Amino acid sequence: MTPLQRLRAMLFSVQMYPMMLVIGLLYAPWAIFSKHGARACCKAYANWIMWTAGWMVGIRCEVRGTPPAGGALIAAKHQSFLDILMIFAALPTGRFIMKKEILRMPVIGQYARLLGCVAVDRAKRGGAIDKMVQDAEASDEEAGQLIIFAQGTRVVPGVKAPYKVGAGVLYEQLNQTCVPVAVNVGLMWPRKGITRLPGVAVIEFLEPIEPGLERKEFLNLLEQRVEAGSDALMREAGFDPAPAVAKQAG
Repeated sequence: MTPLQRLRAMLFSVQMYPMMLVIGLLYAPWAIFSKHGARACCKAYANWIMWTAGWMVGIRCEVRGTPPAGGALIAAKHQSFLDILMIFAALPTGRFIMKKEILRMPVIGQYARLLGCVAVDRAKRGGAIDKMVQDAEASDEEAGQLIIFAQGTRVVPGVKAPYKVGAGVLYEQLNQTCVPVAVNVGLMWPRKGITRLPGVAVIEFLEPIEPGLERKEFLNLLEQRVEAGSDALMREAGFDPAPAVAKQAG
């Protein structure tokens, strides 16, 4: 990064968190009494960040494919905070499977509860999966889109990480179409630090996987589609994922 890019990235990062509080407070009277208000608030914040990312640090956000309008399981790759915002903004009624610790965070935690996000206590392992399924099935937003990051954490571009069983369990239990999502956003917005690099950040909704597959077959197909799609997006942006994979393997 040049000194100017570093300064702009710093200013961009600094404004993100005060604006989260400002927008959260502005929408609070509506959000407290209505999921529509909570969703409108979160979309407003997502759109604010994507807009400021464009003119402050040169990150242009692009959505490809067709986001589902009805009930569906969204199984996405996760590289940075930006893909969370882009996926949520693209879906009409999205909500997340998320780690329990997020509920204790200011603003984000309160709005996650209002949206009906499903919190997972990862320390409980097998019990966490059962609780996740129960909470997802008990939700009053059956027609919405339930978003899970299939690898369970943010993954550095080009690094291969295992796909967790949670996505497979939800696919079986909810008996819904699963829409895989590929991303390349970690190239512009890394998982840690304030580095922000100019480029086109893309999320792509891929060919849906219809219900009815065995869990192992589903997870294999999901991984193939998401990894191939994400690798293609990263190569399009000028990044070859092969060296990073080789480095990790070595």
